[in-house]
Amino acid sequence: MTEARRERSTEAFFGRRSGKALRPLQRSIRDELLPLLKLDLATPAPADLRSLFSAEVETVRLEIGFGGGEHLLHEAGRCPKSGFIGVEPFVNSMAKLVVDLHENPLLNIRLYDDDATQVLDWLPANSLDGIDLFYPDPWPKRKHWKRRFVSQKNLDRFARVLKSGSRFRFASDIDTYVNWTLQHCHAHGEFEWQAETSADWHTPYEAWPGTRYEQKAHREGRIGGYLTFLRL
Repeated sequence: MTEARRERSTEAFFGRRSGKALRPLQRSIRDELLPLLKLDLATPAPADLRSLFSAEVETVRLEIGFGGGEHLLHEAGRCPKSGFIGVEPFVNSMAKLVVDLHENPLLNIRLYDDDATQVLDWLPANSLDGIDLFYPDPWPKRKHWKRRFVSQKNLDRFARVLKSGSRFRFASDIDTYVNWTLQHCHAHGEFEWQAETSADWHTPYEAWPGTRYEQKAHREGRIGGYLTFLRL
């Protein structure tokens, strides 16, 4: 048990990893399919990330914390010439996505079920065409702000793996986290906020499918902010 905890140690993931017990069919599909889709970080990353995918892709994007997988599946279906790496440490969310892929296979998706910083450190420099971080845990209490995924260290990681001219996109319904991200990206110096009017951050991204979390936020009266930063 101690060894298992050591192997699962993380730098930037806090909180529960699982919720309700998986149903037998969910568990069976996950156990069968996830090993086929999961990145093997024990081997060096390929110099050309396009080789990770069964489909012939031209670009590779990363989504960190895909939750229910609504956006990841939508984008992978909408953009078949792009490869997508989805990272989600929450067991139930990963199982849901894998079941969806079992029912509607997509050849341009690879997955990882642990801390996203492990993937970021594994990836080659200048290898990604985009990073998406949508509705991450806001850690609203000030004493927990250091747990927020957006930090100078993780922005260093983003800057290393993103190609010049690619985009980091961030969405949140928590004003303090939106402001936090703006301040951190401005202080970092390698990211330029792409906004001219308030509509630019109040309007969802092109072909945005919405997420279950976002719908919950709207019901509770919170409106999302959608930020886009250019990697200089």
